[in-house]
Amino acid sequence: MRYPTDAAARWLAVLVFFTVFAGEFWRDLIGWWGYLAVVLAITVTVAVTMTRRRLWKRLRPSKLPRTLVLFGALAVLSLAWSFYPGATVLGILAQAATTLAALFLAVALSWPQLIAAASRALTLILGLSIVFELVVAVFVRQPVLPFFTDYSGQKVPAAFYWSQADLFHGGPIQGIVGNRNILAFLALLALITVGVQLAQGLVRTRPAVAWLVTAVVVLALTRSATAIAAAVIVAAMLGVLVLARRAGPGRRLWLMGGVAVVTVLAIVAVSTFWGALLQLFGKSDDLTGRVDIWTSVAELAAQRPAFGWGWVSYWVPWVEPFDGLAVRNGVTYLQAHDAWLDVWLQLGVVGLVLFIALVLGTSYRAWWLAVDHPLDSLGRPLPRVALTLAPALILAALVAQSLVESRLLVEGGWVLLIVIAVKTKLENSDVALELGAAGAGAGETTDARPGRAASTFRAAAPR
Repeated sequence: MRYPTDAAARWLAVLVFFTVFAGEFWRDLIGWWGYLAVVLAITVTVAVTMTRRRLWKRLRPSKLPRTLVLFGALAVLSLAWSFYPGATVLGILAQAATTLAALFLAVALSWPQLIAAASRALTLILGLSIVFELVVAVFVRQPVLPFFTDYSGQKVPAAFYWSQADLFHGGPIQGIVGNRNILAFLALLALITVGVQLAQGLVRTRPAVAWLVTAVVVLALTRSATAIAAAVIVAAMLGVLVLARRAGPGRRLWLMGGVAVVTVLAIVAVSTFWGALLQLFGKSDDLTGRVDIWTSVAELAAQRPAFGWGWVSYWVPWVEPFDGLAVRNGVTYLQAHDAWLDVWLQLGVVGLVLFIALVLGTSYRAWWLAVDHPLDSLGRPLPRVALTLAPALILAALVAQSLVESRLLVEGGWVLLIVIAVKTKLENSDVALELGAAGAGAGETTDARPGRAASTFRAAAPR
């Protein structure tokens, strides 16, 4: 498979990543209507680009993950039994636009180009966030509300502020995305994407190290327990992948057994010291209201257990049963704070089974992509490269976050899941896989005989 080498496609990818990662930035800056105009413009541009480049030909249904196709079909079909058909239409349109962006990224860019585009968007968000918080702390010196939003005469909850002007107080900072948990998770993704490029020598050392330090500082200043826990899981996954690479096929079963034992011990330890951990991260016993939300959502989902209430993506607060479903300290939350619980609520047990199968299948392919040897056109093993670790590490972060946030189903989380799911499936089933010489420019690939998809990582990313 050949990929475009022009800068236009790669910069469009950066814009797509920036928008799905930092959607709240656009909404706080130019309001919902401005945000919708930006999304519409990007969606149209992506559709036109895919049509002109005939990228649709690479998306034959037989090559797509079946669980993804079935999950999408179920979401559309849920309109037939939806309790809120109007909201379901909006949810389907939003999901379709996000999925289109993900499909564009999967078929238009090579793996190195993808990692490079994602890291550029992420580091741009981190850089702008530091500048934004610095300007607020130095010049404004008070909390800042989103633009184009009228709160006159109202008591504004702290969660509504774009920035709390806490940079010089040690945080927590919220950055341009207006949410410390989101900003912290983006910092974690930046650590992964920049780190694997640095390990493979695809980026200059000093700028890469500077961005890694920036990501660590942002992660610390957000004080996000969710992201810190996800970072620990990602670090553990990295260790497992490295050990699996060194162990070889014959000893991986023993390795997985050891991982299972360590996991059980970790669960026991967390359960034993749960109270101390909550106190350490400054969390209440109900996990900042999450337990109450989970209970309410589970009770509601149990009323329609098989096929759910209908797909809606982000909850729509002006329709039942979402109006007043999750309200805490004057803030109406638009998610179940658990992706799996949210899928059960919206698409029932059937949707949940399909979603679990989608994540497991994607994780399986990402695992072998990370630990297996790539092959050349003659079937000979090639040296492993660092970039093959990225999909598995990103998935580990997404799954960890999905236990306390529903962002795996929307915007950046959904895009990353679909990109990894589709790209690993396409490149494992393609008749020809591109091979790039190490150190060559991204996209400068040659067609090859069937081999393992990890060979596609050998092309260097653009610097």
